Amino acid sequence: MSSPAAPQPPAINYVAGFLLVGLAWGLTTPFIRRAAKTHAPPAHPLLARDDVKASRLKSTLYGAFFAVVDLLRNPGYAVPLIINLTGSVWFFLLIGQAELSLTVPIVNTLAFLFTVLGDWWVEKKVIDRSESCSPTIAFFHEFAELTHRAPDTWIGMALSLTGIALCVHSKS
Repeated sequence: MSSPAAPQPPAINYVAGFLLVGLAWGLTTPFIRRAAKTHAPPAHPLLARDDVKASRLKSTLYGAFFAVVDLLRNPGYAVPLIINLTGSVWFFLLIGQAELSLTVPIVNTLAFLFTVLGDWWVEKKVIDRSESCSPTIAFFHEFAELTHRAPDTWIGMALSLTGIALCVHSKS
């Protein structure tokens, strides 16, 4: 006798999981990038020692170690990184429950879409062929500029969401 199949969670659980992973991966990327760009590590006396300077291996290893430690001590880098890595754990748990052929394209597309929105929010970056918006423009005016000046971005985002809908429809 075979045991009855375990009940499937409601679809809203999968949708919430997809959105959370997409948010964790996509929206944190601009924050991580900004923190890495503006990071000014302190000088480390160990790197200035003659024995470390003389050894290419020591200087490379110590330099890499201090670079990682300094970035992780920076909350502007560490907090988004932790959220991003938490999204990876959620993704791992999600692919154990949801269908793999849907999970991967949906989550990656959502991560891309949230990265575009995050870049606009964090760096006022607009993916457009013309020049980007001025950072001095007010928030709502910038949103109006974004929707007006970057139709290619909105068309691409709409096509991405259409692709997700087609993937889901083909599996149902």
